[in-house]
This record gives sequence, structure tokens and C-alpha cells, in this order.
Amino acid sequence: MKPRFFRLSFFYWVLVPIALYGGFVAVGLPHAIWSYEFVNNGNAYDPFRARYYTSCTFWGPFGMFTIPASNGRCGYVAFFKEGGR
Repeated sequence: MKPRFFRLSFFYWVLVPIALYGGFVAVGLPHAIWSYEFVNNGNAYDPFRARYYTSCTFWGPFGMFTIPASNGRCGYVAFFKEGGR
């Protein structure tokens, strides 16, 4: 019996880089929250007061991106492509 040197199962690892590249093309790379702006009602430094955010700035591999806040909230991570969102 001859040994089989090339099996299809030897090439399953190729699917992981293809999936990562597909995710990169579809949604971009992650950028972390860097700063934000919010409505100041005179209690800006009170950690127990709710804040209504107006804009969020994210920093990552493609630079800094400032976007409007979604319903007064900013996420911790956003995904951007090289040309923007």
C-alpha cells in the first residue's frame, strides 16, 4: 500500500487565513476609542451622572476617525477600512 502524501485534510489550515482576510475586506480593522465629546450639564467630572455623548474619536492602524455618537453612546471598538467607514 502506497502512502498518500497529499491529503485534502493537510490544507484545512489555509481556510483560517482566507477567513481572516475576508473579514478584513468586509469590515476593516479594529480601532479603539480614543476620546469623546459629551453634553456638559455642569457635572462633567461626576462619575455617577449619565452622559450624553455627541461624538466619538477612534484610533487604530488607519489613523483617527471621528464619528457622531449613536443614540448618545460610544462603543469601545469600531471597525474602519482605510478610506473611512
